Amino acid sequence: MENRSINRIELRGNVGQDPKINEVGGSKVIKFTLATNEMYKDRNGNARIETTWHNIAGWEGRGMPDFGAIKKGICVSVTGRVRTTRYTGADGEEKYFTDVLAGRINIEDPNNL
Repeated sequence: MENRSINRIELRGNVGQDPKINEVGGSKVIKFTLATNEMYKDRNGNARIETTWHNIAGWEGRGMPDFGAIKKGICVSVTGRVRTTRYTGADGEEKYFTDVLAGRINIEDPNNL
């Protein structure tokens, strides 16, 4: 049976806080938030900016920069896939957490944007 599904996401935005870098199974893992902005005009013609926050996780290796170079405020592009995790909270309610598993992270040159 052929798998015809695609789970791919491409984002470019600013890092929301200095990343957390941990070691898991001998590999470094980076986690950070990424803000993307969408500009639109409301009904009255006023320019508005809508910010969406994304949770990013990536493992060191091919397609990854030096994790130490990723800092709060810099612009990065991320290519990866979306993963949603379901869990039961302390209150007994089912909750969902969505993050982007990065296959590639590029630090963008602010002069070329």
